[in-house]
Amino acid sequence: MTRTLIVMLKEPRAGRVKTRLGRDIGMPAAARWFRHQTRQLLRRIADPRWQVVLAVAPDHAGLQSRVWPAHLARLPQGDGDLGDRMARMLRATAPGPSCVIGGDIPGVTPAHITRAFRALGDHDAVFGPAPDGGYWLIGLKHPARQRHGFLQHVRWSTEHALADSRASLPGQRIATVDTLRDVDTADDLP
Repeated sequence: MTRTLIVMLKEPRAGRVKTRLGRDIGMPAAARWFRHQTRQLLRRIADPRWQVVLAVAPDHAGLQSRVWPAHLARLPQGDGDLGDRMARMLRATAPGPSCVIGGDIPGVTPAHITRAFRALGDHDAVFGPAPDGGYWLIGLKHPARQRHGFLQHVRWSTEHALADSRASLPGQRIATVDTLRDVDTADDLP
């Protein structure tokens, strides 16, 4: 079974990406930070143990973008809130365990990803929590078997995002791996 690591990315344009960070440091600076961060991240997480797939937005511009490596497979995120888009990306992957991360986690390494995939060996789902109540990673052992309601009614960008997401997986065996910080504001910058 193929392991798939999906990286959710927006085209790094000022005012379109990292807008909360942009309110602190300026929209052009936030876009430059995100472009640099995602380039480093994609180099760092490349590993033969999993396939990296980019989930891009906006759909057309993301598919055509020259910002990201051309050799990586790309899928359009499509419409809906973050939960709709992550669920869609998980369903679109090859059979086997899949994890989703964002492009704004400076501390993620292959060791973190390895622990998440290892947790899916005896769990149905895995989360990598963030200190703010959200999460930097979600993974499913069998993404094609998502139940109705998966990632629905989640209060995104709040301290309830992780708890709400876990609640959308009733009866599932859920593992938790490393806590990592994502970058939302200037205070989160490394």
